[in-house]
Amino acid sequence: MSRILIVDDEPAIGWSLREVLTDEGHAVEVAASVEAGLETCGRQSPEAILLDVRLPGADGISALPAFRAIVPESPIIVMTAFGDLDTAVRAVEAGAYDYLVKPFDLERVSQVAARALAERPRRGDRAAGRRSDTMQLIGGSPPMQTVFKQIALVAPTDLPVLITGATGTGKELAARAIHAHGGRGDKPLVVTSLAALAPSVVESELFGHVRGAFTGAVTDRTGLFAEADGGTIFLDEVGDAPLDVQAKLLRVLENREITPVGAATPRRVDVRVIAATNADLSAATAAGRFRADLHHRLRVFPMTMPTLAERLDDIPLLVDAFLTSRSEPMPTVAPEFLAAVRSRTWPGNVRELRHAVEYAAVMARGGTLGAEHLPPPAHEERAANDGQGSTVEETLAAAVRAWVGAHWHDDAAANLHERLIEFVESHLLAEVLARTGGNRSAAARMLGLDRATLRSKLDR
Repeated sequence: MSRILIVDDEPAIGWSLREVLTDEGHAVEVAASVEAGLETCGRQSPEAILLDVRLPGADGISALPAFRAIVPESPIIVMTAFGDLDTAVRAVEAGAYDYLVKPFDLERVSQVAARALAERPRRGDRAAGRRSDTMQLIGGSPPMQTVFKQIALVAPTDLPVLITGATGTGKELAARAIHAHGGRGDKPLVVTSLAALAPSVVESELFGHVRGAFTGAVTDRTGLFAEADGGTIFLDEVGDAPLDVQAKLLRVLENREITPVGAATPRRVDVRVIAATNADLSAATAAGRFRADLHHRLRVFPMTMPTLAERLDDIPLLVDAFLTSRSEPMPTVAPEFLAAVRSRTWPGNVRELRHAVEYAAVMARGGTLGAEHLPPPAHEERAANDGQGSTVEETLAAAVRAWVGAHWHDDAAANLHERLIEFVESHLLAEVLARTGGNRSAAARMLGLDRATLRSKLDR
């Protein structure tokens, strides 16, 4: 049995948490404010604390140091309804063991509390670091909460980080967040994409060269690692690094040394390395295209950015953020627009969504954004550019997806089947009548209907 303190001003949450933790054999106290919680800590020294962020008076995160001063070895689990990156970083920097986003599953709370209590003897104060308000990662979905938590935990360290994920998922934003929230945040962050560099110049770009090292090297050149000295270098698409350059990258990670092209002696550098790729490095390693030792050295702390399909609940937040970032007045957004966005596939993920929102804002000309303002899906654009139309099945599938998405939140959404059939049927009747020159008898024969049924459908 352990003593657990819950600090939350919502009676229903306090009661629920008390019930589930008491059932597991713990002694649970509930306090409705920071002041009451601190007073309880002074009396009973709880072995774990569940602390809400939004409380009357002082907020939970600001009060974390006061709780830690009274019970420095007791893990504190922060609870919040606002699961953004800033909250995650503030909580971790202030010494929180973990944080939970409301509404949460009570079983999840039980698991986190059990883990915190099990690890309590091994935990000490976490050194506070700086925080930055310049992050642009957005999301309240569980996959993004995992990303925020990973960033908050790894940022204060100097561990190499390997960020994987599909194109457009925000790998560079994650790298910038790790740098900004770490101890090197006021030092340089150098960003480069190895896919954008010709293989013949990658080594010189990264490590520099000395005068005369090769034809055209008329002066010494400082490489990107030297420019990042004291700070962080972000190597995007690291899987595209040539094998000879991979060997030098391994040397940097292991010995903190670079050797400019043509130089006789290495140079010491103090650089944190964050790498990213949308390729399967394990497959590249098996195929001999990527060094296994470098792969292992880069992925000391692996992270995976979720696709947009895995975080559909974040779409309203993302759309709002993209519109807010524009210099023009912010337009209103119709529910049909958000429904149409959710119904589409986004192979380009968040990046593609951003471009689509910007396009829609221009097309709406300051008015309300509707589904009709979205650009055509990428596969339709490609087909048009190739001079080929989509198949009937593809076109119909896309039309049904858009129609259902546009009506998903209607009051009559429960009657979607009948409404869609009537919608499609009206176009079918119009097309057949057009082809028969308005001859209802001929149209009825083509449709397989008797004239009375056709007349009834047309009247309706």
